[in-house]
Amino acid sequence: MEEGQFENLPGKGKPLNLHTNPHADPAEDTLYRILNKNGFAPEWVELNKDIRSKAKEWRISLKKAWAMKLEDDQSGWEERSNLLKTQLKQINNMVFRYNLIVPFGRQMFGLKWEKEIDRLKE
Repeated sequence: MEEGQFENLPGKGKPLNLHTNPHADPAEDTLYRILNKNGFAPEWVELNKDIRSKAKEWRISLKKAWAMKLEDDQSGWEERSNLLKTQLKQINNMVFRYNLIVPFGRQMFGLKWEKEIDRLKE
């Protein structure tokens, strides 16, 4: 660079065109742009939003149930934890489906009951 090897490149001083992704399949890129212009998003984008929203709500419910357990309300913990585990399976099923349709490299991990409980104990 010190020797001026990059001084005469085409487009020097002009803004980069970031409207297209040079690494994406051109047909797929065109499809995404059309969807975006019409107010739609690919299924995996919408699914990602749903997963994150449901996971956030689930964690709030888990936190409340855990607080009730710590306040010596052990009687309802079994029922609440079973309901939360069922909801956790539903979220993880959504994550599995998401991972099947999302472009490579954007997969996400599912939630694990033990890990979430450990986070509450800290």
